[in-house]
Amino acid sequence: MKNWLLLLLSLGLFCQCNPERKKPETAEQAEMAVPSAKKDSVPFLWEAANVYFLLTDRFNNADPSNDTNFGRTEPAGPLRGFMGGDLAGITQKIEEGYFKALGVNAIWFTPVVEQIHGDTDEGTGNSYGYHGYWAKDWTALDPNFGTRQALQDLVETAHSHGIRILMDVVLNHTGPVTEEDPAWPEDWVRLEPVCAFQDYETTTACTLVANLPDVYTESDAPVELPDALLAKWKEEGRLSTELDELHSFFERTGYPRAPRYYIIKWLTDYVNDLGIDGFRVDTAKHADEKAWAELYQEASFAFETWKKRHPEKILDQNPFYMVGEVYGYGISGGREYDFGDRKVDYFNFGFKSLINFELKADASQPYERTFAKYSRLLQSTLNGKSVLNYLSSHDDGAPFDPDRSQAYRAANVLLLTPGASQIYYGDESSRPLQAEGAVGDANLRTFMNWNEMDSVAETRRVLEHWQKLGSFRARHPAVGAGKHNRLSSRPYVFSRTYTSEDYRDKVVVGLDLPEGKKNLNVKGYFGDGTTLHEAYSDTQVVVKNGKAEFDSPYDTALLEVIRGE
Repeated sequence: MKNWLLLLLSLGLFCQCNPERKKPETAEQAEMAVPSAKKDSVPFLWEAANVYFLLTDRFNNADPSNDTNFGRTEPAGPLRGFMGGDLAGITQKIEEGYFKALGVNAIWFTPVVEQIHGDTDEGTGNSYGYHGYWAKDWTALDPNFGTRQALQDLVETAHSHGIRILMDVVLNHTGPVTEEDPAWPEDWVRLEPVCAFQDYETTTACTLVANLPDVYTESDAPVELPDALLAKWKEEGRLSTELDELHSFFERTGYPRAPRYYIIKWLTDYVNDLGIDGFRVDTAKHADEKAWAELYQEASFAFETWKKRHPEKILDQNPFYMVGEVYGYGISGGREYDFGDRKVDYFNFGFKSLINFELKADASQPYERTFAKYSRLLQSTLNGKSVLNYLSSHDDGAPFDPDRSQAYRAANVLLLTPGASQIYYGDESSRPLQAEGAVGDANLRTFMNWNEMDSVAETRRVLEHWQKLGSFRARHPAVGAGKHNRLSSRPYVFSRTYTSEDYRDKVVVGLDLPEGKKNLNVKGYFGDGTTLHEAYSDTQVVVKNGKAEFDSPYDTALLEVIRGE
């Protein structure tokens, strides 16, 4: 299996190469050999992905009939109950072209497995599992989010639009204990102590918060399935099927029937059955890291199995993708996270990328300082890996722009910083990150402000800015995965260049430019006579004397070569 994984990883992102293609002999031939920026010719790179992250329950409600289930009718605290968003709502927006207009090529949505049925008081009013992180049954979907068919429709619709799907997965804890939701057996979970976050042990061998049972991910001791789960499967008419599949899984893998292996099987079933492209792993530093390597191994096996069964549905030859939430990790830390008494390189345990908690602090720095720093680290220390950058999120109470007063700068930083980008739903429409009466994380989880996109002119202008940058980013892997180089300081102009075995991409971007006439230095990058498309204003430009001269009312320029004419 290890040799198989090494082979898979070695294929990486360059499996689209054509071994018979001849290498260009001159610079002019090399320039001619660069594919045009068309959908079919632009390779998808996870290192440059434009990921859209949304709370399933808070994005779009396409099926009001599933809004209430399991007797979830008790009043909840502000923004702590279900509000109706569902899988069908995501699918609807894909079909409407909303994501394509933003240049989104991957969607990450919060977990949709069956949540605890009851509610629990967190000191801020009663809360339900609307956010998806309180699993009750990993083998079933929560009807509030939709059916298995709705999930399949979402994946297939996304793939038909060239969009990859990331499922958010939780391996290391169940949902809280309530009157309706008894604790899992004591050989499955620990109920104490609460994590003190002082060292490795007090971060991993503990409950993340009170009343959040922690799975023994470090244990290899076999355990029996909970009686309550068996009874549930029997009532739903799938007991025999579930038991047969578990038997086959453990026979194939040789794993002991320890808690983490059951959950790994249940999570990777979605990959095997639906062709899920990747996992976003929740609370990665709160589990024994070897569990993530095992999850990746089984997810990769499931992904390759699915592709063999559905060769006509394969988008590309990228291997299965995993990005981890190691809370507090920053790109400056390189490959390791420091627990104080122990350092862990999570990139060695199945992760292609980690969420970068550092960009929100860097976002106030001059553009060049941030762009150059990220390019340097990604091209050296993290070469072959990546980070997923963000500026606001569902559980980060200190976002870059909490009052949405810097929406344009936020777009520039997030979408133009090297690395993959994570748009948090509503970043592009200045969705409020504060709500009257809400406490803590709930403030970050207001319902998507669809009405304002049509009724508020400034919201529309902000959205159009995000769309222009996002679409440009999607057309050009160089933006996220290329090498950064400043071409001039005033006006601020920089280039990005990406090169693989048979694909080259390069762009020039200008920010904080004067309105009206512009004279941008592109000497040594675009030759005289080169016809460029300035994508922000949709203007055609011909390079003369090393300059791109044009007139536009905007302070942003996005220059790309016009191909295929």
